[in-house]
Amino acid sequence: MTGRRRWSTEDILDAAAELLRTSDAESFSVRKLAAVLGTDSSSLYRHFRSKTELLRAVADRILLAAIDGYQPEGDWKQRIMTLALRMREAFGQHPQLAAVSGRYGSGGTGSRLMMEEALQALRTSGLPEAEIPARYHQLVVLVAALISSEAGVSALTPEEYEQGMELFRVSVLGADPERFPAVAHFARDIRPLGVDRRAAFEEILAAQLAHIEATICLS
Repeated sequence: MTGRRRWSTEDILDAAAELLRTSDAESFSVRKLAAVLGTDSSSLYRHFRSKTELLRAVADRILLAAIDGYQPEGDWKQRIMTLALRMREAFGQHPQLAAVSGRYGSGGTGSRLMMEEALQALRTSGLPEAEIPARYHQLVVLVAALISSEAGVSALTPEEYEQGMELFRVSVLGADPERFPAVAHFARDIRPLGVDRRAAFEEILAAQLAHIEATICLS
């Protein structure tokens, strides 16, 4: 009789990432993953002690992919922008994992590599050493929020996205100018949430980096 296949840690993470493409972190379970692999949950718990630990490991692989091949170029602001855009692109391919990364954090190699490069970039900025951890935290919170927000839109089906666009057209472009005068006034210039998100991402992050730079110049 042929024995049941022994799955490696990498096989498990591959299968988990694929399962998360079609489900969110809330509905994901070790039991469902075991069923996909044709095994039982206990065999997976030999590799990961909990669902949270497994999700963290999957999210960390996305960070590893994001920093793979990265070479620091430009000034500190360009380095941080490049890191953030790499993260955005990587999680854009796995939108269901963006919330996982923001919620749990990974603490794995990918996370530490990202952290190391961001901190190294900030150390070249001219910030006082004592201010670097707080500025780093602000940037991480901002980037994680932007990526998670964008992932929510990316996870929509084409039908759901079009429904949202139609709702925007009705609620904004068709706003009653007497009840919503400001909305009616700016309606044709307001962009739907899902439009030009990369440009908005870069503009928001650039503004935060410029704010940090301004505090350096004043100190």
